[in-house]
Amino acid sequence: MEEVRDLVEEDPPAEVLAEAAAAFGLLASASRLHIMWALAQGESDVTRLAERVGGALPAVSQHLTKLKLAGLVRARREGRRQMYVVDDPQVVAVVRLILRQMTERAGRGHAAPEARRVPRTGA
Repeated sequence: MEEVRDLVEEDPPAEVLAEAAAAFGLLASASRLHIMWALAQGESDVTRLAERVGGALPAVSQHLTKLKLAGLVRARREGRRQMYVVDDPQVVAVVRLILRQMTERAGRGHAAPEARRVPRTGA
């Protein structure tokens, strides 16, 4: 019988940690997270995305620019429109995982962090 050993992965390099933190920072915006969720369902142009996520067209366009610069989404031209799609299926998996987890927690009666905060007294 072979001896089974726990494999311990090495810590990621600092550059990788910094890139991951930047990606998570971009996804920390509820609007950008919603955009990523919508794009995970399929490609879309900025007008349809703005309608779907309930955002102003210029704001959604700015969010898409940030996501594109970070390499999380890509765009292709279709006539006069830019069509956006998530550029990394692994990012889609992470977005789906965290949203599924938060939905399950909400269903079990766990409050979101904002709901657990104690309101400040005295303005």
